[in-house]
Amino acid sequence: MAFTLGLETVFGSSLKVSSPATTTNAALSYPIKTSSVISSPTMTPNVVAPKFPLRTSSSIIVRASSSSSSASLSTSVAETEGIKIVSIPTKPIEGQKTGTSGLRKKVKVFIQENYLANWIQALFNSLPPEDFKNGLLVLGGDGRYFNKEASQIIIKIAAGNGVGKILVGKEGIMSTPAVSAVIRKKKANGGFIMSASHNPGGPEYDWGIKFNYNSGQPAPESITDKIYGNTLSISEIRKADIPDVDLSCLGVTNYGNFSVEVVDPVTDYLDLMEQVFDFELIKSLLSRSDFRFTFDSMHAVTGAYAKPIFVDKLGANPDSIANGVPLEDFGHGHPDPNLTYAKDLVNTMFGENGPDFGAASDGDGDRNMILGKGFFVTPSDSVAIIAANAQDAIPYFLAGPKGLARSMPTSGALDRVAEKLNLPFFEVPTGWKFFGNLMDAGKLSICGEESFGTGSDHIREKDGIWAVLAWLSIIAYRNKDKKPGERLVSVSDVVKDHWATYGRNFFSRYDYEECESEGANKMVEYLRDVISKSKTGDKYGSYVLQFADDFTYTDPVDGSVVSKQGIRFVFTDGSRIIFRLSGTGSAGATVRVYIEQFEPVASKHDMDAQTALKPLIDLALSLSKLKDFTGREKPTVIT
Repeated sequence: MAFTLGLETVFGSSLKVSSPATTTNAALSYPIKTSSVISSPTMTPNVVAPKFPLRTSSSIIVRASSSSSSASLSTSVAETEGIKIVSIPTKPIEGQKTGTSGLRKKVKVFIQENYLANWIQALFNSLPPEDFKNGLLVLGGDGRYFNKEASQIIIKIAAGNGVGKILVGKEGIMSTPAVSAVIRKKKANGGFIMSASHNPGGPEYDWGIKFNYNSGQPAPESITDKIYGNTLSISEIRKADIPDVDLSCLGVTNYGNFSVEVVDPVTDYLDLMEQVFDFELIKSLLSRSDFRFTFDSMHAVTGAYAKPIFVDKLGANPDSIANGVPLEDFGHGHPDPNLTYAKDLVNTMFGENGPDFGAASDGDGDRNMILGKGFFVTPSDSVAIIAANAQDAIPYFLAGPKGLARSMPTSGALDRVAEKLNLPFFEVPTGWKFFGNLMDAGKLSICGEESFGTGSDHIREKDGIWAVLAWLSIIAYRNKDKKPGERLVSVSDVVKDHWATYGRNFFSRYDYEECESEGANKMVEYLRDVISKSKTGDKYGSYVLQFADDFTYTDPVDGSVVSKQGIRFVFTDGSRIIFRLSGTGSAGATVRVYIEQFEPVASKHDMDAQTALKPLIDLALSLSKLKDFTGREKPTVIT
């Protein structure tokens, strides 16, 4: 059985979204339309699937648009092996330039006539035909509001453009790391990821889409720039006139020479994790009566992965998984694993008799936060500690890492590990896509961003659960010879041991979310004027300037150059102040201010970061005139 949307329903001019009064997990109600094409014998889908009951589970009620919609003017352009392909007239829509991680807007923007369809068609117009014709594409998402409806649109346009097969996660769910893993394992041509990452979900909130290429990496700027260019000139959308695919049932649905396979979103990813890590080692830790573990899925996509991995495979207590059911609005929460938005986990870990180890992941499963009992591990320290311990604790790195890399704003803690281990080191702009070329060239194994992103070359995305398993591996390795009753090496012990060896990079990030874009851009232009006039030796209070610039990166693999990636003030003692406008939000501008200071003296390592950094923080705020330009008295989030 399949529910069918007519062309005017999918691309109509007046999509109306209504929210149920009680829950965001109500059933999806589509108006059922009849179609001579769909009812013909040649268009009856051939479904090969286990016999599971049909289930619908979304909260969007999509109603057909008026007959004046441009979709009603669609014409048949081809019919191949029983699939009718229609051409739908359209016009360019402003504002479809991708940011750091794809196109992100409010749901109410994406449900406008042809908004999503235009971008998907522009993508196919931007790729060489050999990159998708008769090929395999993967489709997954974080389970947020509008994903199921978007899945049907993407599938039909893919079929209309000659894709041979779509492999989609059950219910449209598949984490960003898992999509990358599946692309690589299945040797797919690429894949779509439906997510706005760590941003809120629901009818009033955010939605997003991005495309990953055949190595599983986010599409490079050479492709995203072409997509944007094609959104400015698009005139038609090519779509297969086929029924909606039942995403609730595992199995294959065939439509002539096009097929859709609904797969379990966990299986391939779990297989990969078992190849990377020593699951028996981790299980020996999680099964100890003197070690307590908790993982907060934040009602996001890792809720689909937490139980199969941590409970079923590694033996964790089922009660250790918090907020483990993916919800379309993330339980009215903000699925960003930091000290502000994961406050329930933070309160648990810092409460009386808190667990020994806690972690959280974000909306699409690519970010992570690591906590010990009463102890927060900064993302900058986290990637450095994983790199320093990887060869001993993680079988995948038995021969040692090939190289290390971080995003420019991330602290220099990883640099010190690379120097000590005599490993190649790279500093790249913010955006995981910049790590991909280095990995593909065999130059990079472990990398991270201060924005709670950590990963390695096992895939081409950052990976939240990978980071949690890496930390559990390190703790398990440090305690593998501990007998019952002996004091265990804790998360804080591991971090403080690292500081004693490498020194501590005090680090903090101030986020000012949804600022007025005009004021934020004026602040950046002001700072660019400041750095143009700066020179080595300039004094800023007690700090002496080494250099100031707007970060430019030249890719060592392909020679491509990207500029204006963040304004840096670097001082002679190694301290840094960095200013960036984030490209991951869906509205306004997020101003990020990064402050870092290196401290080699062990007796000062236990200082509170905000105390240690206060002189630099005060300098950053006065130097940028942030309050004057944005009107903001305080940051939205402090990390």
